Amino acid sequence: MRCPYCRHADSRVVDSREADDGQLIRRRRACPECGKRFTTVEEAVLAVVKRSGVTEPFSRTKIIGGVRKACQGRPVDEDAIALLAQRVEETIRAKGAAEIPSHEVGLAILGPLRDLDEVAYLRFASVYRSFDSLADFEREIESLRAAARARENGGADAVEAAARAH
Repeated sequence: MRCPYCRHADSRVVDSREADDGQLIRRRRACPECGKRFTTVEEAVLAVVKRSGVTEPFSRTKIIGGVRKACQGRPVDEDAIALLAQRVEETIRAKGAAEIPSHEVGLAILGPLRDLDEVAYLRFASVYRSFDSLADFEREIESLRAAARARENGGADAVEAAARAH
């Protein structure tokens, strides 16, 4: 890293700390030439590759905007939407890739949105998956119903098994 004071080509890292929940790294540096200290901030850039092949920086704001549209008129508060966007970003960054297809971003949104609000999930899924007919909606609604039944049966089975154990 070039010194901002004397323009010497090298510097020494004195201290490193994470910031913004690990998304940024602040490094305190010292110049061996002039002895002055300065701070740098490093951020891992995550790029999204669109269907057209265009690459753009990942944007949590775009996720919030899309999810907000899907949640319009639903009893979902801004904090829940922001938390969902954070979870999506963490999921994507955990993959460790510098570039990720936009399709994977959409998939990362669907799961948490399904848990947050089923109507908003259907709205988002209908656009994301390009539903063409009523049959597409019916299939997705049946999938939601099957998941709800499984949760109900799983909960009931667990209570029943616990009762038998005692």
